[in-house]
This record gives sequence, structure tokens and C-alpha cells, in this order.
Amino acid sequence: MRIMLVEDDRPLADALTTLLIAAGYAVDTVHDGASAEALASVERFDLVILDLNLPEMDGLSVLRALRARSDTAAVMILTARGAPEDRVRGLNLGADDYLTKPFDVPEFEARVRSLLRRQAGLRASSLTLGDVTFDLISRRFFTPEGAIDLPARELALLELLFTRAGKVVSKETIVQSLTSLDDSLSDNAIEQYVSRLRRRIAPYGVTLRTARGIGYFIDKGPGA
Repeated sequence: MRIMLVEDDRPLADALTTLLIAAGYAVDTVHDGASAEALASVERFDLVILDLNLPEMDGLSVLRALRARSDTAAVMILTARGAPEDRVRGLNLGADDYLTKPFDVPEFEARVRSLLRRQAGLRASSLTLGDVTFDLISRRFFTPEGAIDLPARELALLELLFTRAGKVVSKETIVQSLTSLDDSLSDNAIEQYVSRLRRRIAPYGVTLRTARGIGYFIDKGPGA
């Protein structure tokens, strides 16, 4: 899942960026409304975390521009403006959530997960394939033997493939989902992640397959 964070308080932006990347998300961070609008017009995001008091272009104007061109990204307003009229205005303009500063970090993380689950169109709290279960709330994978502990990038890749089980996910989609504009991911790195994940899940009746020249997909059955 790809997130754009729009926050002019740079220490807070740095802290939230670090938090979200550690959770396995690809994050692009900008510090003013004009940059946010320009980036959103050319890149696709699953979630926009948007401050309201921004230089050059305020957050509500950014939100209005997003919805005017039918951008379907989920939007969480994250602001110090907590008056009821501010909340109502933000939600009426198309925000999906509204969180005021200061905020509780676990609540922030829970709201991010909730919005991204909604974006993925997932209604159940878990998905199961073979003997592997993915808990959508905790974003963890489990087998009958317990949790599968994975580095952030491998977790994000397995989540991407698992939530699209049976469908080929292109290498381009993998790169877009796992990286930001300031990051990169080589074909060799993707192949290494795939190889490690394939070994981890094969004993539990789940196979990570290669669609040669296109990408990868995950399903039940013996290795291929």
C-alpha cells in the first residue's frame, strides 16, 4: 500500500514517515499543499494523510482538488483544528477520517490500517489460504505453528500477493506498492524476496508462482 503524507511540521513528518515505513508501507512525504496536489495529480496513492494548515495551498483545497478529479484515495485529515465545524467541513468535502493533534500513536496506526483495509475492499477480518492465515487487523501471517515473522519489505510483498490470491501481480505493481519516489527496488531484489517467501510458505500448502515475464501470483498447491 502506498501513502502520501502531507505535513509541514518536519519533525512530526519524519517521525510518522519512519513509523509507516517500519510497518511496511511505501511513503512519499511532502511539506506543502502545492507539492501534494502536484504529486497526487501524477501518482496513485491508496491513502493520503493530510494536514490542514499547510503553506502555499491549504489542506482543504488539496482535498477539494483530489475529489474534483475523482481521485479515490482514502484521505485522513490529521490536524490541530478539532472544532466540530472543522470536522464537518472536512468530512463533507470527502475526507474518510479526521484525527486531531495531539493523537495516540496506536490509534493513528489502527486508523491507517482500517482505511487501507477499506481501500482494498476487504470485509473479513482475516484471509486464509492453505494453512496460512492473514490477520487483516494486525497485518500478521499465522500458520498452525504460530506467527510468521517477516522483514517489512517481505511482509508487504506477501500481503500484496495474498490479498490478490490467484491473480498475477506484475513487477511494476510490486515496485509501485513497495517503494516511494525516493526509493528503488531492483528485479534482483524482488526475486530474492520471492525466493525467501516461497520457502517460508511452501510447507503450509501455499505456493508462490512465477508468471514468466510478467510477475508473480500466489495460490494453493505444490511448487511450480
